[in-house]
Amino acid sequence: MQEILNNLALGFSVAASPINLMLCLIGALVGTLVGVLPGIGTIATVAMLLPITFGLPPVGALIMLAGIYYGAQYGGSTTSILVNIPGEAGSVVTALDGHEMAKQGRAGPALAIAAIGSFFAGCVATVLIALLGAPLTKLALAFGPAEYFSLMVLGLIFAVVLAKGSVLKAIAMIVLGLLLSMVGSDIETGASRMAFNVPELADGLGFATVAMGLFGFAEIIRNLDAGMGANRDLVQEKVTGLMPTAKDLKDSAPAVVRGTVLGSILGILPGGGAVIASFAAYTLEKKLSKTPQKFGRGAIQGVAGPESANNAAAQTSFIPLLTLGIPPNAVMALMVGAMTIHGIIPGPQVMQKQPDLVWGMIASMWMGNLMLLIINLPLVGIWVRLLRVPYRLMFPSIVVFCAIGIYSVNNAPTDVIIAGVFGLLGYWLLKHDFEPAPLLLGMVLGPLMEENLRRAMLIARGDATVYFWRCVKPVGQRLPSGDIAALTVGDYAKGCISPMLLLLSLVLIIIAILPAIRSKRDEVFVEES
Repeated sequence: MQEILNNLALGFSVAASPINLMLCLIGALVGTLVGVLPGIGTIATVAMLLPITFGLPPVGALIMLAGIYYGAQYGGSTTSILVNIPGEAGSVVTALDGHEMAKQGRAGPALAIAAIGSFFAGCVATVLIALLGAPLTKLALAFGPAEYFSLMVLGLIFAVVLAKGSVLKAIAMIVLGLLLSMVGSDIETGASRMAFNVPELADGLGFATVAMGLFGFAEIIRNLDAGMGANRDLVQEKVTGLMPTAKDLKDSAPAVVRGTVLGSILGILPGGGAVIASFAAYTLEKKLSKTPQKFGRGAIQGVAGPESANNAAAQTSFIPLLTLGIPPNAVMALMVGAMTIHGIIPGPQVMQKQPDLVWGMIASMWMGNLMLLIINLPLVGIWVRLLRVPYRLMFPSIVVFCAIGIYSVNNAPTDVIIAGVFGLLGYWLLKHDFEPAPLLLGMVLGPLMEENLRRAMLIARGDATVYFWRCVKPVGQRLPSGDIAALTVGDYAKGCISPMLLLLSLVLIIIAILPAIRSKRDEVFVEES
């Protein structure tokens, strides 16, 4: 406990520096803006701002990008409640009851409960990161190449199991992402592969370029196709009475706690995240409620649960990134890119070698949540005015900023063209109910999987059973005398990590493809009429 307190003290001393406080505030404000304005998206924004982080110190860059991610969860609730336009995917279910409360003249309490629930969930999630960070890092140090490969396989399987819709489509997206990650040069020999003699593909496809196309340009095309260029009727009345009543607080408190717990768990799982957490929390509240008929008609639990869950999930998703170096979702995959840009190799060594970076980022999350609580409610009027700007006037500037961001990464006009191609591909995928997030996850994990696969095979001299047999016969350490050291219980436990992870992956994929389980899984995303 003393070690955690010392680490947190170090973190707050780093996060409280003027430059980091300013970057945290910028991230929170930009994240809120991204959440408020539909059609931009967190992934596209983080991808667009990656080049800007070149000139920033590593800690400040990551603090700002993290602020954008969890700030967007706050902003999305504002528009969901006021104008029934979810600015962020994680706030879709908030609109069901939040907008009904607004139409009943109770927009103020809905906004306040959303902000309070988000703040509570964010604080709990931050404490959870601090508590689990050190133990998980020690566990990760026991991982070798075979264990890392098996862990990444499990992460991709989780992405399939937790993805919305068809299992086969999710698997197809994972495989496509892995194939795209192999474009360029062989990581061992440097030989060209799948570049088709195109010089621009010799170094591979940039994940920022692909992400901008799939999530930025594709979303803009989809919004224009859906008719978002037209003006919408917005809430014209001034929002008053922000303070919730004692009954509101009493009714929403259990939902906030349940949403926080559920979101914290789903955020840690690879392939999970804020979207699944918010849907799951809404479903849970409706199942537990004594009056489920009130849901969809202004039940405050339908706001408190999902908003707490999506904020908790947004922050606990940093746990596998910081401790294992594994990104659990598409935004965390971009965070891996930001760390790589600054020469930081994600993984358990980061917490040991650069504790100021990790703990400074963790401490900044608490500060960021406090900033968001303070700035969100007083600025409701500003966000509503921004929403009155027609989308047909807004999207050209979004396209220009995206193009500038892509070009500035490598100063290559070809990257803009590639992003445009992936924009068309992303639009086609969305139209045919393919979820593009697993594709990006596969693309980021692909090189890491290939590297660890090859290292494990080299160590085992080509023996493919290295992923299984060490559970039965682990390799003992060679002593200076040349003798083999006696094997301990810990050696056998370490040898069982890889086969257990692969076995869990197999069980999950079997469960996912069973028709009965799949039908129940899809029902989570269908609101009962």
